[in-house]
Amino acid sequence: MRTEQLSPLRRHAVAIFFGLTFAVSWTAALLVSAPSLLRHEPLPRMTALLMFPAMLLGPSLASLFLRGLLEGRRGLRELLCSLQPARIGVRWLPALLIPPVMILVVLLALDRLGSPAYAPNLFLPGFLFGVPAGLIEEIGWTGIAFPGMAAQWPELQASLGLGLLWSCWHLPVVNFLGAAAPHGNWWLAFFAAFALAMTAMRVLIGWLYVNTRSLLLAQLMHVVSTGSLVAFSASRVSAAQEALWYAVYGALLWVAVFVLVRLFGSSLRGASA
Repeated sequence: MRTEQLSPLRRHAVAIFFGLTFAVSWTAALLVSAPSLLRHEPLPRMTALLMFPAMLLGPSLASLFLRGLLEGRRGLRELLCSLQPARIGVRWLPALLIPPVMILVVLLALDRLGSPAYAPNLFLPGFLFGVPAGLIEEIGWTGIAFPGMAAQWPELQASLGLGLLWSCWHLPVVNFLGAAAPHGNWWLAFFAAFALAMTAMRVLIGWLYVNTRSLLLAQLMHVVSTGSLVAFSASRVSAAQEALWYAVYGALLWVAVFVLVRLFGSSLRGASA
């Protein structure tokens, strides 16, 4: 009887996860910003910054709730096992250099060919901003959403779908991402460039996960990706310039994705995985 009652929940677990994630995250962001919104005032920078940690509750709590409900203690133990450092494999660690190297290549090239405003920042403590985002969010995105989607579609398509949804999840705070925030009339262009980059990054994270089954490695890639954007983002760019360099960065990430697909196919999986 219990299996029959849970079978619809299992069939729709991914959809339920996204419903819970968006509901919790966007509600939390709304509650943080409500005082300013009710007074019809622009959001103060501090309020915008507080919206980020509030939104982290969504994917993590939704994942833990569904795992506990569907799989009980066994599911939570499996989650802990996927966090063991031994699963990573040393040969996969160089992949963590992809975000910082590509960001620096893009900004240095635009600095040389375009405007000094593109000169990369060197705010190294910015990497700390990536720690809570990567460690907490990936409990949901890679811990339950990606495996569930990959059970229905090839891993490449699952990564693309998750990347688009992950990008949309950022909408309440997208105007406060980057150094040129708020982006004014350029916010839609910035969001499109951001989504281009983040969807490609999702494929890279999916590639690492299917070859290692390491949630910890997925978390580290997310930490490095977010941390590199905070640490190296050009601090003097206009909103239009920021949208441009994010778009160029996204395009370069898609070159890496193209290479991976040529090497590994739509499964993103190596022969030894």
